[in-house]
Amino acid sequence: MGNKKQKTNRGQARVKISDDVPHIRFATSTDASIDTTNTKNNWNEEQDWENLPRKQKKKKDDEGAGRLPIKLPDGQVKRVKTVVVKKEEVVEEEMPEEEEVEEVEQKEEEKPKLPEKQRVLLAKEELANIAIMLNEDPEEHIGQLKRLREMLEQDSSLIIKKLVLATQAAVYKDLIPGYRIRPLTEEEQKIKVSKDIKKQRQFEQSLVANYQHYVEALTKFARASRYDQSKPAKALSLMAINCVCALLKHVPHFNFRGELLKVLVEKLSTRNVDESFVKARECMEEVFRADDDGNISLDAVKLLTKMFKSKDYYIHETVLNTFLSLRLLTELNPNRGNDGEFRKRKRGEKKPFINKRNKKLEKERKAIAEELKEADAAVSHEQREKNQAETLKLVFIAYFKILKEKPPGLMAATLEGLARYAHLINVDFFGDLLEALKDLIKHSEARENEIDEDSRYADSTRNSTRESLLCIATAFALLGGQGTESGVSLDLSFFTTHLYKILLPLSVNPDCEFSSKSLRIADPSDPHGPSNPKTRVNVATEIEMSIRAMEEIFFKTRSGQISQNRLAAFVKRLMTTSLHFPERSSLACLGMVTRLSKRHVRKLESLFSTEETVGDGVYNGLTDDPELSNPYASTVWETILLEKHYSPKIASAAKELPKVFKSDNGKQRN
Repeated sequence: MGNKKQKTNRGQARVKISDDVPHIRFATSTDASIDTTNTKNNWNEEQDWENLPRKQKKKKDDEGAGRLPIKLPDGQVKRVKTVVVKKEEVVEEEMPEEEEVEEVEQKEEEKPKLPEKQRVLLAKEELANIAIMLNEDPEEHIGQLKRLREMLEQDSSLIIKKLVLATQAAVYKDLIPGYRIRPLTEEEQKIKVSKDIKKQRQFEQSLVANYQHYVEALTKFARASRYDQSKPAKALSLMAINCVCALLKHVPHFNFRGELLKVLVEKLSTRNVDESFVKARECMEEVFRADDDGNISLDAVKLLTKMFKSKDYYIHETVLNTFLSLRLLTELNPNRGNDGEFRKRKRGEKKPFINKRNKKLEKERKAIAEELKEADAAVSHEQREKNQAETLKLVFIAYFKILKEKPPGLMAATLEGLARYAHLINVDFFGDLLEALKDLIKHSEARENEIDEDSRYADSTRNSTRESLLCIATAFALLGGQGTESGVSLDLSFFTTHLYKILLPLSVNPDCEFSSKSLRIADPSDPHGPSNPKTRVNVATEIEMSIRAMEEIFFKTRSGQISQNRLAAFVKRLMTTSLHFPERSSLACLGMVTRLSKRHVRKLESLFSTEETVGDGVYNGLTDDPELSNPYASTVWETILLEKHYSPKIASAAKELPKVFKSDNGKQRN
């Protein structure tokens, strides 16, 4: 019956105009005839179906979730409800098996991924957009820092990780303010503040939190190369070191500075000199040179000396040479105040009278000035001097410990540092330091005569002559620094005698004019390579150090401390070694003899005269003590050979030397 009605009504169209107007029915070409007797009955049935609600309100029925509705023969749409008791059974029956779940997971994994080049391009675009948003309005888009963290943690591509690390370093360099952000106290958090201050505080706290996560990520990547020697780990370690160096150079005042310094110190603790090691060392030196207040230098030196002690001073020499870049009290004047004016009043000047009211106002001004200094991160000269004095103390403790322990490869750097900062050493330590230098020279002499292979400190690459010259230079630097000004009399005859002793072996050394930066081809027959490795910071040659030591002895000390026999013995030894030295070294020796002759004419004139002799006995040119050589029993005959030297400069200097002792009219000069 229902099918018949549906068939008869399939090709009909109906239009309802109003309730009063009769219904009009249009017949189509598919109807063969129209049954007028049943028109009224058919219309009533269709009208009842039309009056049914077509849109029903959907009820929340959790029980019927997942089941499709059905349509009844009368046209109604009905939801099928399931019984609550049987719901678990139905679910259990419809749950897929484990094998089906594994197949679905495999299909998801087998979905085609984007190529790495396209992923890198998309990452570059996203990173550029994030950087632009943070640069335009940091407070509004501070949440983008979290997105950078997510990209670093989620993406497994090496290139994208490096890009994210570099982008974060550039972003933080621009976002970090010129002051250190401290955490708020409980009392400050309870205080009601304005909307702008609250927004600023939220921005600062979010910046510090994200920056802390970034520093932790840099630390993790920098340490990864110590345990993983693969190329990706080394590449990430190098990128992390570069980011740490960039942050320390541009924002050394900000939070977590100690963590960044620890990353560099841990890298410098290894003896494997690679690109990351060189970057860390150069950054440390630049930080020392650029430090104005001395705070970061003090923190770095504390970490370095602690690392030296934990490693038993088994470190690379260039790490110790970083101390030479420190700015230790060299530009400070203790008699000056913060504004550059002298703190001391002139003698006889009266103190101006100030009443109580002006004193109170002056006190308030000073309090305000102190607050402004703290806000501007200004450090007074007193605080700066205190920081640098503490730094100097730590450096000298490390130097003295190395002199006592004598670890391999650190003697040259230690002696050079002591010579550099000798004018800052306390006078009370002069005696102990000179004794340590004497022991070091004796140790080098013993090692040169007989090397103990079982010794812990046996090092075939050490240059005993160079170390001895550095010891002598350090000793005379002490005398030329505070020793002369404080009136302390130091007995340096041991160092003078040793310098006289090593001049002869030095003259036959083919490497006396070569330094660590000299371009030369190493001797293939030498098992130890060149005597001056590239790690040396002191680029002075051995002959240069010898000439400087003689300048300290003969020109920077009081004349009464130099005996006549010692002076003549040195002149005779210099003339003898000039016959064996290379050209430039011979010219340096002849120049030293000329200067000594002009200063001590009466003491040296008998050496250049062949007609008369002052001394008795025989000259002993092989002795190591200048006082026992009896120099006045001989004459300076070396000028005759030097006048025939192949170098015209040396020949000319040898001819001019005897003329120093004669005036224009042939009389002796006074």
